[in-house]
Amino acid sequence: MKIYTTIVFLFLIVIATFSQEAPLKLGVAGLTHGHVGWILSRKPQSDINMVGIVEKNKELAQRLSQQYGFSMDIVYDSLEEMIKATKPDAVAAFGNIKEHLGVVETCAPKGIHVMVEKPLATSLADALKIQKLAEKHKIHVLTNYETSWYETNFKAKALVEDGTIGGLRKIIVRDGHKGPKKIGVSDEFLEWLTDPELNGGGAIMDFGCYGANLMTWLMKGKKPNSVTAVKQQLQPENNPLVDDDATIILTYDGAMAILEPSWNWPIGRKDMEIYGEKGALYSDNAHQLRIRLSKGYSDFTEETLFFQNRPEPYNDPFSVLAAVINNSLKLEPFGPYTLENNIVAMEILQAAKDSSESGKTIVLNKK
Repeated sequence: MKIYTTIVFLFLIVIATFSQEAPLKLGVAGLTHGHVGWILSRKPQSDINMVGIVEKNKELAQRLSQQYGFSMDIVYDSLEEMIKATKPDAVAAFGNIKEHLGVVETCAPKGIHVMVEKPLATSLADALKIQKLAEKHKIHVLTNYETSWYETNFKAKALVEDGTIGGLRKIIVRDGHKGPKKIGVSDEFLEWLTDPELNGGGAIMDFGCYGANLMTWLMKGKKPNSVTAVKQQLQPENNPLVDDDATIILTYDGAMAILEPSWNWPIGRKDMEIYGEKGALYSDNAHQLRIRLSKGYSDFTEETLFFQNRPEPYNDPFSVLAAVINNSLKLEPFGPYTLENNIVAMEILQAAKDSSESGKTIVLNKK
C-alpha cells in the first residue's frame, strides 16, 4: 500500500510539473536605457527566463555584466543573431526610442512579442507602423510606464468612475526631475536622451508621455478635442539640442487637462491631481492618495489613503508581459500598457510637438 501511495504521489508531482506554464524566454534589445536595470536586477521567478541580450557596445555590456552578474556568453551583436540562437518568446527593448520600430519590424514577422519602454515611438508615423505590424502578425506590443505600477492611480480612477468627486472638470499631471545630466544618468543614456532624433524631443517626449498615457486611460480612449503646447530650453548648457520644459493643454467635452513635463523640477515627481464638481483627488505618488470633498465655499473634508504595491502580476511589468502572452491576463481596454492607448498617446505627443513648433493649437477631434 505504501509503495502504491508513493507511486501515485510521484505521478501527481510529475503531472503538476508539466502542467505549469513554462517560463517565458525573454530577449533584451539594448542596454543603453537607464531603466534596463529593472530586468537585469530582477530576482529569479518562474514566469521569465532572460535568454539573450543584444548590445554592440561591449564595454557597456561588460560593465553591466560585472554589476548584475549575467554572462557575456548571452550578449550578441544583432537582434537577428540573438533570435536565431535563443528563440525568444518576447523581446524587451532597452535602447533608444527610435529603435523601437526596428525591434518590432524584426520581431513581428517571427511572431515574437515586444515590450518597449515609454513612449511607444519618436513619432506618430513610427507608432502607426508598429501598430500595423502588430495587427498583421498578431503579436502583443506593450509599453511600460512606471505609473502603471501605481495602485494610487487605479484607486483614483475607480473613485472617479463611482462618482465620488462628481463629473470631471480638470486634471493636472506633473512628471519629471532636475534633468538627466543633473541626476547623473549614464553617458550612454544621456547621449540619446538629449538627441531630438533618437528620443523624439526632450522633456516633452520623455515625461509628456506619462500624462498623455494617463489621460487616454482615464478618458477610456477618447482623443482630446485639441492640443496646445509650449516648450522651453532652460538648461541650454545641459540640453543644447532639445527642450527641457513644456506645458501641454488638452481639451475634452466638459473637461481640460494640463500636462507639465519638465527636466527642471527641483524634485523627482510623478503625481496627478483630478478635479471634479464635488471634490478632488491627489495621487501624490505610488503609495499616497488624498481625497478632498467640498463642504462649501472653502470648507472641505480630507482623507489620506496609503497603499502597498499593486497585486501580482501588476507589480512587475515583466510579469504583466508574461501573463498577457500566456493568456492568463487580459488587459482592460485602453489600459496603460495597451497598444490602442499608446497610439492615442502618440497622437497627443505628435500634436504637442507640432503645436509647440508652430505656435498653433492642433485640432484632433473635430465636432
